[in-house]
Amino acid sequence: MEGKLTPTHEAPYRGVRVLDFGQGIASPYCAMLLGVYGAEVIKVEPPEGDWSRYLGTTYGSHTALSAVYNRGKRSLCLDMKHKDGIAVARRLAKACDVLIEGFRPGVAARLGIGYEDLSRDNPGLIYLSVSAFGQSGPYAKRPGSDSVAQAFSGLVSINVGNDGTPHRVGTTISDVVTGVYAFQAIATTLFSRATTGTGRWIDVNLCQSTSALLGHKVAEHLLEGGAPRALNVPAGSYQTADGWMMVTLVNEPQYKRLCVAIGRDDLAGDPRFADFARRADAADALIPQLREAFLTQPTDAWLSRLHAADLIAERILNPGEWLRNVHVEATRAVVCQDTPGVGPVYSPRTPGIASLSEDELFPAPDIGQDSTAILVEAGLDRATIDELIGSGAVRQARGGGT
Repeated sequence: MEGKLTPTHEAPYRGVRVLDFGQGIASPYCAMLLGVYGAEVIKVEPPEGDWSRYLGTTYGSHTALSAVYNRGKRSLCLDMKHKDGIAVARRLAKACDVLIEGFRPGVAARLGIGYEDLSRDNPGLIYLSVSAFGQSGPYAKRPGSDSVAQAFSGLVSINVGNDGTPHRVGTTISDVVTGVYAFQAIATTLFSRATTGTGRWIDVNLCQSTSALLGHKVAEHLLEGGAPRALNVPAGSYQTADGWMMVTLVNEPQYKRLCVAIGRDDLAGDPRFADFARRADAADALIPQLREAFLTQPTDAWLSRLHAADLIAERILNPGEWLRNVHVEATRAVVCQDTPGVGPVYSPRTPGIASLSEDELFPAPDIGQDSTAILVEAGLDRATIDELIGSGAVRQARGGGT
């Protein structure tokens, strides 16, 4: 294993080499997070590219998904249907610290890049498999997606709209949280490897990761006989005279202050609404009265009154409004990479990083833009690389190479 870990607060994984065979969001996001913290990340793509490059509106060789979740990487294009492509992958795997794959369970082993094969030559290898349902169990071979994970985990069932229909959350939350859980699993294994000297095979899947997001909901469901009360009635979203706002409550005194702030002191003394449990049971009687009150004034006026009463409330922003918000700008909560063929790509800054090092990440690469350079660094001579490109085992993007 080449490359020595040289930890700093800004780049604790400097010297760590990562091979990212993942596509979509979960696996690439995990690899991107390692890159944020200083790791060298090689994105290994098939000739057609990561499928996230085509999911949504395309800008050059990217969509918003691929441009955001593949920052900080270089791209090597390998045809894994070609024996020489697999040979290159195995060569690189012998010298890497972390390998991330998102194939269906069993596919990586059939290709000759499974953990058992690779760890014999590289016992320090940390090998992460990301899948829909995991590497074992009766559902292991089932196809899955972010939406399937939201449905299977119970998340959709508890996200019921005013129309009475259970809805998926409107972003790829299962993919993103899987990437975060995968990252923390790799992080802890890198820590233990410093003592044990060996890596391990890590199994992370979308459905379990999404279930973990629900926290107390499974316990609550059973404790309350399958029909849990709403948690903190009358918290929720309310329409105002000019928009929408979110109001929440975490203790009883806040409910009384809320009633005073909206000019409905009578609701504070109504025995039907005396505590959280009774308010949950009588939500249909209480919430319409609050909705009527909030419609009478604009959002800024309500926020002034509610914040003056030490209540928790905020305007509901769309992503563009969030980006331009004065607090977001003041705290530099956004990072922007100028991505060739796309333009400026804005995304929220990764929480907890020790500096503004994320600003220095490479923009997301084109398919195979670094293939030649990566193979030169791996010790292949130019004639061999030319043969690999000529056979189609390796692809090099136009304008790439060294």
